[in-house]
Amino acid sequence: MEALLQMRRLIDFLPTSNTADLPEVECFQPVSDPDYSLDRLVPDNANKPYDIRELILKTCDEADFFEIQTSFAKNIVTGFGRVEGRTVGFVANQPMVLAGVLDSDASRKAARFVRFCDCFNIPLVTYVDVPGFLPGTAQEYGGLIKHGAKLLFAYAEATVPKITLITRKAFGGAYDVMASKHLRGDINYAWPSAQIAVMGAKGAVEIIFRKDIDDPDKIAAHTKMYEDRFLSPFVAAERGYVDEVIMPHSTRTRIARALRMLRNKDLQNPWKKHDNIPL
Repeated sequence: MEALLQMRRLIDFLPTSNTADLPEVECFQPVSDPDYSLDRLVPDNANKPYDIRELILKTCDEADFFEIQTSFAKNIVTGFGRVEGRTVGFVANQPMVLAGVLDSDASRKAARFVRFCDCFNIPLVTYVDVPGFLPGTAQEYGGLIKHGAKLLFAYAEATVPKITLITRKAFGGAYDVMASKHLRGDINYAWPSAQIAVMGAKGAVEIIFRKDIDDPDKIAAHTKMYEDRFLSPFVAAERGYVDEVIMPHSTRTRIARALRMLRNKDLQNPWKKHDNIPL
């Protein structure tokens, strides 16, 4: 009985076919109301986790979120919600599990979900807090690069509206594959707490200034310089990697506005016999 109810709930989010319009229900929660609790969601300490589901629930209408594959690859969250009554697919890194890193399972899970949403013309909202790909020989032997390429491929090929919000960390190749501007993201936002760079300040400074590694004061100064010069979301916005830096409490309003603007998006990929997906 529980499985049947879950299936019915899933079907409620889906259109009747790939050519049908998205199902639309009446929305009673205004999108113009700010949610100031989101201003306190990301901890001041960059090493402390937080639950990304809270942000998803506060973006969806009436906090109605249907998560897919809840028990698999918990370091990434995928599922369906509604914004202004229309179905939206959500993909989000989960800092509560493995700090939100991407591994083989998470990459496959997200790639499959992105492809599914693209099949049925469901817009995608992506929340990014990813410190990188999971290191280790086990992941390398398991084909992490190949599976990560599947996620990159899925986002690059998707022609549906793609809206991305960077909440905190967005480092290296993992940032690229999470619906970045480089993968034809339509609207890319960032919170003031966002950090966008090749790698984190601590690791970068220890490599670039390794001659000063024994001097804590110099390392601290170099770290501060690196954070101000490279990690700031305003620097990324200046270079065009982010469209706008927004306040957390306005997230639902800005996501809804972007989805409304992109509702009639019509993008056709160049003709080809078939895609060459990284199998």
